[in-house]
Amino acid sequence: MAVIATKTKMTSSIDLTKPGGFVVGCNYWASHAGTHMWRDWQPDVVEWDLARLAEAGLQVLRVFPLWPDFQPITQLYGGGGYRKEIRHGELPLTDDPCGQAGMSAEAMAHFADFLDMLDKHNQCCIVGLITGWMSGRLFVPPAIEGLNVLTDPIAIKWELRFIRHFVTTFRVHPAIAGWDLGNECNCMAAATQDQAYAWTATISNAIKAIDQTRPVISGMHGLSPEGTWTIQDQGELTDILTTHSYPVFTPHCDQDPVNTIRTISHSTAESRFYSDIGCKPCLCQEIGTLGPMIASESVAADFARSCLFSLWANDCHGMLWWCANDQTNLAHAPYDWKAVERELGLLCTDGSPKPVIEEMGKFRRFIASLPFSALPKRTSEAVCILTRGQDQWGAAYSSFILAKQAGFDIEFLYSSQPIKDAQLYLLPSLSGGEMISRTRLNELLAKVESGAALYISLDDGMPSDLQSITGLEPQTRERRRDFGTIKIDGIDGCFEIPCAGSFKTRFNPTRAQVLATETDGNPAFTVANYGKGKVYFISVPLEKILTQTPGAFHLEDSPDCWRVYQYISREAVNNRVVRKIHPMIALTEHPVSNDHRLIVAINQSPNDISDIFTLSSGWRLANVFYGKADAESSEVKVELSKNDAAVFSAEH
Repeated sequence: MAVIATKTKMTSSIDLTKPGGFVVGCNYWASHAGTHMWRDWQPDVVEWDLARLAEAGLQVLRVFPLWPDFQPITQLYGGGGYRKEIRHGELPLTDDPCGQAGMSAEAMAHFADFLDMLDKHNQCCIVGLITGWMSGRLFVPPAIEGLNVLTDPIAIKWELRFIRHFVTTFRVHPAIAGWDLGNECNCMAAATQDQAYAWTATISNAIKAIDQTRPVISGMHGLSPEGTWTIQDQGELTDILTTHSYPVFTPHCDQDPVNTIRTISHSTAESRFYSDIGCKPCLCQEIGTLGPMIASESVAADFARSCLFSLWANDCHGMLWWCANDQTNLAHAPYDWKAVERELGLLCTDGSPKPVIEEMGKFRRFIASLPFSALPKRTSEAVCILTRGQDQWGAAYSSFILAKQAGFDIEFLYSSQPIKDAQLYLLPSLSGGEMISRTRLNELLAKVESGAALYISLDDGMPSDLQSITGLEPQTRERRRDFGTIKIDGIDGCFEIPCAGSFKTRFNPTRAQVLATETDGNPAFTVANYGKGKVYFISVPLEKILTQTPGAFHLEDSPDCWRVYQYISREAVNNRVVRKIHPMIALTEHPVSNDHRLIVAINQSPNDISDIFTLSSGWRLANVFYGKADAESSEVKVELSKNDAAVFSAEH
């Protein structure tokens, strides 16, 4: 039986690559069957699911044609283990394109019906093409069980046949918004970096050869600037990068309550980390609290609301919850294996909505009601350069939060990439003996010499030319034995930062001004002129310390480390129109024109907050689109409910 897509319109009405665009949706498995939905196809149940999700306001679903259900090929063997023939069980492959690709005509027909249902409900989908990994279980066709599906030529041959037939069949259907390589394919098998690159290029190019009207989406989880699956490679080979931002499964994120600043910042910080280094848009493709043991339903809704506003305000392209339905009644693996996979839905098993889906629908209705179609790109004042040999994600994560607390925004860069122009540069928690090449360092120093500011914090790094850069002459280096705090006095009052790290370097200031010392008088926080610019230096790995310390960003008795970032950014933020006070408020500015800016203020705490925002001279509050904001002369009084936001405009 041949499957013919019944729709003639080539592209979806949703453009996932549109600057400032934002989609709201979820990952979908049918409520009655989970991963068995295609072999236990019940269209009435699926239609009911989609109607409930559409009614709630969700516009995009990520869906999964489970690999062995859609390509149920079996390898038959001859004497001596010779590979004789690929069949569908005992039946020879049919002579039509579907059969020759090893595909199931029945499963393809079900998917065609599914797409028509989506179109009926004004929804669209992202298709995870090679879905061989799902929720902790590997799913592969019988013919390639035991093969490395990322490197074995037999596996790759059949993957390409899958891609060619599936994309060719459904490329005309308007319910498809994008082609995902597959669900977390980097979890399917071991590979080297070159093998990971080759596999990604093979699959991505196969999709683009057939359909150039839709984006190819990475679908990966857990990328980094170094290692096997890199952000840069995925950015080169796909059109949209993806984050799967679960606090439990991402390093450094499972430390604080989900409704506090560290956890709320996770999805946005990681998405910006990917997008900036990968030079492509990023979609928060999976997010969730992983069930009631992590957060109650009401707290999960607060978390979702904060994350939605944060992702939207920081130039990310959407948020898809994991997943549509609870799966507490299913007996097959992975649900039988993993308790954490059963209570993740937006809808309960009886179809009743949870508070999270109500928040998602409310947010989508809000952005649809705005008088502008897309939020302009946010302004950023600083570039955070992640270096070789360090925990890049850990350093990036803390730097992002500290900058938000201090009232400015950063972009990320890996040390091998060309140095972008900025007013402020951050080199956080330098580690190892390589860090940054001389070529890139000289590029950076040239920008500082021309007037930019540079901030450096030191872990166990051994940078060259440190004295000429910082005005500090290293004397000795030893394993750190003294821990405690560093008192910083005279910088807008007095505060402390933690004194920790693996090593202690003793310094002699040659031309640096010492702003704070350790208890034994060793310089700890300094500033020195460098041409027309300045270099700030902290002798401890501040970002690494905070990354590893539970409660470091939100507890009332935690040190105000963000004030270091506030101090070093004093000149960089001069072009900001709005200044805030409270460290739990994240503030972004979005220029519409020279005299018109949109402002998004997000309360990243579970407590109500009142704050007074100061406007630059000549600016005034214009319109309030969301939340409570009242003009008082050159100030704006803002009332932010817990984990909520205010959106307004300012005009000159």
